[in-house]
Amino acid sequence: MCMRRILGLALAAATLVGMSAVGAVSAGAAPSPTISRDECAAAGGQIVTRAYAGYVCALPDGTTPPIT
Repeated sequence: MCMRRILGLALAAATLVGMSAVGAVSAGAAPSPTISRDECAAAGGQIVTRAYAGYVCALPDGTTPPIT
């Protein structure tokens, strides 16, 4: 009985560690999309200068993709 409990806890811990690793990889793999000046203007956005970040497009939906 004790061995079964220990194996169950080990399996649960391994599952949680695996899920955390997959989540971290997924979060780091999603790069932010870029947009051109023409695409920004066509989408109704405004080109804004950000200190130390260059130019971004402030779109009406609140997103700010970087300008390429």
